[in-house]
Amino acid sequence: MAHVERLTVYPVKALDGMDCDSVSIRPGGTLAHDREFAMFDADGDVVNGKRTDRVHDIDTSYNSETGTLSVTADGDSASFELQDAGERTRAADWLGAFFGVDLTVERDETLGYVDRREMGPSVISTATLETVASWFDDVTVAGLRRRLRANVEIGGVPAFWEDRFVGADAPAFRAGGVRFEGVTPCGRCVVPQRDPDTGETTPEFRQRFIERRQEAFPEWADRDAFDHFYTLMLIARVPEDDRDSELTVGDSVEVVPAAGT
Repeated sequence: MAHVERLTVYPVKALDGMDCDSVSIRPGGTLAHDREFAMFDADGDVVNGKRTDRVHDIDTSYNSETGTLSVTADGDSASFELQDAGERTRAADWLGAFFGVDLTVERDETLGYVDRREMGPSVISTATLETVASWFDDVTVAGLRRRLRANVEIGGVPAFWEDRFVGADAPAFRAGGVRFEGVTPCGRCVVPQRDPDTGETTPEFRQRFIERRQEAFPEWADRDAFDHFYTLMLIARVPEDDRDSELTVGDSVEVVPAAGT
């Protein structure tokens, strides 16, 4: 049976994720705590994995009840209560020294600092992760999760199940009481090419990925909705009526008609 297998949010953009048993939908349509904080340099540009592979040299955890970010890197550890503005300044000093950038740590509770601010959660199936990991000798399913950084993982469905939700007359799906409407396939950047622990680039990752993705492209997907084959994961939208709802691991998932049909 199709179900929500895993829920993951990334409290500080570019840093480690946090698995959740349940999570609410924000007024902006994203998952609570996802990219709630982000690092910005003096020019207002975000500091993330696309910009620096140093993100792979830092281990972090986050306590959503206390708002505490714990960081470990280069033999040094520290903790910061990010809900407090003064503590965010302390965190910015520590992180700035680590990344070699004069930065600030900013907070957005309504939407978060997601890349596509007019959209919502990212979705992938467990079978997709298993299939793509099998394309590479040294890539595990757990490691691929960390490379791709999806919010919602769906179990009990075939590989590339999420591809059906974009394109002409694409259906939607409902997880528990939350409706998800597909917006766009997720074009990938340099980050999935790197080992999440070492930051080293997996040889020929992008070339092999594109070749195998094209070979495995599902018959139920609308090819015209994909600009290229270096895509994996669905970026979805949660309609306003379903925001402030709760999403829980184990929720049943069903495909539903597109709006207006």
